[in-house]
Amino acid sequence: MVDWLSLAVPLAYLGVLIGSLATFSSLYRKRKAQKSLSLEPWFPAHLQRDVYFSLLHLDPAASSSSTKEKKAPAVPETVLKAALMRRATEDIRRVMALRTQKQALAMLLQRGSVGDDLWQRFQRAEKEMEEEVREVVAEANTYTPNWGQTIFQSANEMLNNIGFRKRMEVHQIKLQEEKDWWAKKRATAQEELMRELDDEKASASKPAAESKPAATATATPTTTETTTDKTATTPAAPISVAGSDDDAVLVEAEEQQQQATETGSAPGTPSGGKKKKKGKK
Repeated sequence: MVDWLSLAVPLAYLGVLIGSLATFSSLYRKRKAQKSLSLEPWFPAHLQRDVYFSLLHLDPAASSSSTKEKKAPAVPETVLKAALMRRATEDIRRVMALRTQKQALAMLLQRGSVGDDLWQRFQRAEKEMEEEVREVVAEANTYTPNWGQTIFQSANEMLNNIGFRKRMEVHQIKLQEEKDWWAKKRATAQEELMRELDDEKASASKPAAESKPAATATATPTTTETTTDKTATTPAAPISVAGSDDDAVLVEAEEQQQQATETGSAPGTPSGGKKKKKGKK
């Protein structure tokens, strides 16, 4: 016979252990779920999706007044398709953002720069976008068969067109600013040029006015100097002396004596030439 009393203790221990583990796991999962729900979403509210659902579930009877018998017309299909296209465009923008941020976030998580909460928020955003894409494809196929395969391609073209328009607007704003800046710079350059021209005219007129009295003041000394120079440079007129024969002889003797002193001969000795006597004129 089996001794159930001896087996009751280990069975009770196993039951308590399994129960404690089950309660712990359930509490841990609940806390984790509450924590994940309390986390801030990765993206803000999806406005385009809310607009589409509000148009899709719009009740014509509620919008019509009680006094009128006719009901308000339903939302046209073209408006719903346009709203769905805007929703797909926003989905593409968010999917591209997740793809570009995933690699950087994974590297930061490996280095320990960010916590697990941020990674959980990112993973939850990825799951939400996957479900969103599937819903958009299903909604597109309800309007037109096989439209779900091309709706995101059309939405991508719309997104590129929107980005191009934004860049053009930015360039137009910069163009206007540059035009205003260039107009101000040209006006200042013209003012500076006119100011320089005025300064040059004023500086050219001042020396001309100052040179006139200076010329009159310097004219008189130059004339006096020239007169003095002329008087100084004019040689003295030779003095004509009417002499007798004796004076002529004395002059000739003095000349001979001067020549003798220059040649080294003694005074009174003949120089080897015959003397010529001047006669009376």
